[in-house]
Amino acid sequence: MSNWTEKKVPSQLGRTVLITGANSGIGWDAARVLSGRGARVLLACRSERKGQEAIDRILALHPEADLAFLPLDLADLASVEAATDHIRESHDRIDLLINNAGVMATPLQRTAQGFEMQFGVNHLGHFALTVRLMPLLLRTAGARIVNVSSTAHRFGHMRFEDPQWEQDYRPWAAYGQSKLANLLFTYELARRLEGAGQGCAALAAHPGGSKTNLGHENPGGVLNTLLHLSRPLLERFLLQSSAMGALPTLRAAVDPDARSGEYYGPSGFNEQTGFPVRVDSNTRSKDVDAAQRLWQLSEGLTGEKLDLTTA
Repeated sequence: MSNWTEKKVPSQLGRTVLITGANSGIGWDAARVLSGRGARVLLACRSERKGQEAIDRILALHPEADLAFLPLDLADLASVEAATDHIRESHDRIDLLINNAGVMATPLQRTAQGFEMQFGVNHLGHFALTVRLMPLLLRTAGARIVNVSSTAHRFGHMRFEDPQWEQDYRPWAAYGQSKLANLLFTYELARRLEGAGQGCAALAAHPGGSKTNLGHENPGGVLNTLLHLSRPLLERFLLQSSAMGALPTLRAAVDPDARSGEYYGPSGFNEQTGFPVRVDSNTRSKDVDAAQRLWQLSEGLTGEKLDLTTA
C-alpha cells in the first residue's frame, strides 16, 4: 500500500473549512493544501496581521485560493462567541472544523475566564467553538470535526479535583492533561453523534514530532531550560517538517475511509515521524466515565450545552 500524501487529498470544491491556529505550523499547511484543492478556508487566528500574512503566503502558491481571516482568541470565550456568531450569520455550511490551535508547556497563565491557559485554550475554547458551530455542522452532509491531540496525552491525567492547577502547577503535566482532554472529548463526541443518529463525524490526529511554533517559550526550571536550549538540535535531527506533521490531520479530515472515533498519527518509531496511519491511544483516553465527567465539567465552565436534536 502506498504512503498517504498530500496528493491523496481529493477535490474540496464547494466545501467550507475552518481551521484554528492556521497562521503557522501544521494549521497553515492544512490550510495551504485544502485551499489548493478548492476549499474555502477560514483561518481562525488571534492576530489579524499574522492571519493576513498566512493568507498572502498561500496566495503566492495558489493565486485563486478562497481564503478569509476570522478573528478568534480561544483564551477568551467572548471571542469564541463573537466568532461563531459571525460564522453562523455569514455561512450556511461548515464541512470541516479543524481544532488545531494550541499552546504547550507555558509558564502558569490564565485565560480571560480564569482557566489554566493550556486547558482553557487547547480544550475548553475548542469545546465551546465546536458546540456553538454544531448547528451548521449538522446541516452539512458529511461534515467532520478533527481535534488535534498529541502523544503527550500518554502522560496526561485528568485532575478533576484541580483542573485549573490552583496548586502545584507543572507545565508539562498541564499540557498532558489538555491533550488527554482532546481525546476524551473526541471519543465522547463521536459516541454522542452516533447515538443521536447524526452523520457528522468526530476524529482526532496528532502530528508526531514536527517543526512548529509550539514549545518555543521556556516555562522555567532546570529541565525545561535544558530542553529549550536543545530545541535547535532536536529540530535539525529528530523533527519532521510541518508539512509532514499536517498529514495526519489531513487524512482524518478528508480520507473517505476514515471513520468517526478514529485517531491518526505518523507511522514511524514512537509515532514521531512518518506518513499518517490510524493509531491507538492509551487506556485513560478511552475511559468513558472520565469522558462524561469531562463533558459535564466543560459544559459547566463554558456555559455551552450540545444540542444534537436539530439539523
